[in-house]
Amino acid sequence: MAQPKITLYVDTVSPFGYIGYYLLRNDPVFSNCDITYIPIFLGGLMKMCNNATPISIKNKGTWIGKERTRWAHYFNIPMAEDYPPGFPQMTLGIMRAVCALTVLHPGKEGQGILCEVLDALFKSSWVERRKTNEKEVLEEVLGGVLGREEAGKVLAMAGKEGKEVLNKNTDHAFQNGGFGLPYFVATNSEGQTECFWGVDHIAQVTQHLGLEKPKTGGWKAVL
Repeated sequence: MAQPKITLYVDTVSPFGYIGYYLLRNDPVFSNCDITYIPIFLGGLMKMCNNATPISIKNKGTWIGKERTRWAHYFNIPMAEDYPPGFPQMTLGIMRAVCALTVLHPGKEGQGILCEVLDALFKSSWVERRKTNEKEVLEEVLGGVLGREEAGKVLAMAGKEGKEVLNKNTDHAFQNGGFGLPYFVATNSEGQTECFWGVDHIAQVTQHLGLEKPKTGGWKAVL
């Protein structure tokens, strides 16, 4: 039987995108899945969909603040109690740099490097509450993973190659029905593909893929 596959679109601005990413990266339930992470610009995707920023909706911003820490607690995911400074940060420069990285390091090998960078960026933003959208901070985070020279190459390519790939990836997410994060495109062993949005639908992802949903921890909170 074919290996279950998941495509997850990512932008470091989204707390729920971070939770979805962390689960796919770290929860054993997904250990046998072929996972591809695609960096996009969430602000651009939402504009394509005429979708309002959740935090701009009355009462929803407060709810999101509680809901993100609640889910993080359920699944034992590191998450600061307070938002990163200036939330929601403009992540266009960050995601262009991340996309430039995928040009330098394509394919499966590149996915490994991409995940190391995403791990560091998500941690810096959502655990350490750093302003990763500021050039000096972004350079430091990238340099800590890639080394100063490689980080310099990535940032030099962000404005052209990174921009082109980010636009293409964001359009790809839109064409696949995406409108927010986390957005999962899941293909089971029989070749059937379904899309799912939101951490609260993570159990539906496992069901579609034929994965056994654990009965402990945060999994008890999802249907």
